[in-house]
Amino acid sequence: MKKILILAVAMVMLLSVSASALTVAFTQIGQESDWRTANTDNIKAAIEAEGWDYVYDDAQQKQENQVKALRNFISQNVDYILFTGVVSTGWDEVLKEVNESEIPLILVDRMPDNMADIQYAAAFGGDFVEEGRRMALWTANYVKKLGRENEELNVVILEGTTGADAASGRQEGITEILADYPNLKVIASQTGNFTRAEGQTVMESFLKAHDKIDVLLAHNDDMALGAIESIKAAGLVPGKDIIIVGCDAPKTAFDAILAGEMNATIECTPLYGPFVVDAIKRLEAGEDLGRNLMHPEESCFDAEGGIVYSLDGRLSEKAADKIGERVY
Repeated sequence: MKKILILAVAMVMLLSVSASALTVAFTQIGQESDWRTANTDNIKAAIEAEGWDYVYDDAQQKQENQVKALRNFISQNVDYILFTGVVSTGWDEVLKEVNESEIPLILVDRMPDNMADIQYAAAFGGDFVEEGRRMALWTANYVKKLGRENEELNVVILEGTTGADAASGRQEGITEILADYPNLKVIASQTGNFTRAEGQTVMESFLKAHDKIDVLLAHNDDMALGAIESIKAAGLVPGKDIIIVGCDAPKTAFDAILAGEMNATIECTPLYGPFVVDAIKRLEAGEDLGRNLMHPEESCFDAEGGIVYSLDGRLSEKAADKIGERVY
């Protein structure tokens, strides 16, 4: 009887271990920015903290690599697939294959344009249009603070990767708000692919083509930081001669704000790991998470509860306190 009891307990323990040993696979677009690196690291840490097996693929900004990775995940019969698409289009066939495999699909950060036609277990992403609105609205308010609201100011935009919903959404939000401020005139807008190197190169070309640039809006902070180097090389003072507003809010952007070289950043949190783990646990428990795109909470900092900003290189006390809390 004692042997039977021991055997039964061992079987229960084995079943428990088997049930918890999930395999979670993640196809990430690459490591083009500080934000992306933080996003990758946070998700990996959260999954491995649960004792789950983690399969990772870096697509190096190539859609064909992601298609191959998704098919590899299907062949490995993983338990969950996490997917961040480098662009929005071109996923119909491979995501249909994922659905046919019956492996639960969790969409992270960037959404494919065929969301309405596919099955997914959960979707977590930023509100990119709203982030673009905040970038432009902060700029308009800052210009007013400087007493320059009646001046015609030339604006250049560093766009993210063409076809990525983060880029199209932020551009839509910027355009929407700037329509109400005709004194803020967009004279050039070009992709910098969300990378620091291309941000630097494109800003250099903007400066050569235009005698007067007053404002730079960058779809992410890495491009803004690259642009700062070109502005310095041109003999101009970033943050003063050219107002610079970025998006993402990594530590490097806060450092640039403190140095007076950047004026604002809009937060887009990369810390999706806890949300993904919670979603998987709820799905394992049989819960239906629905089809709504869920936005992880994002913070805005300053004394008025607005966006991080600096005047003459100084942050509000509330915003400065937040710098010490940055984990990315």
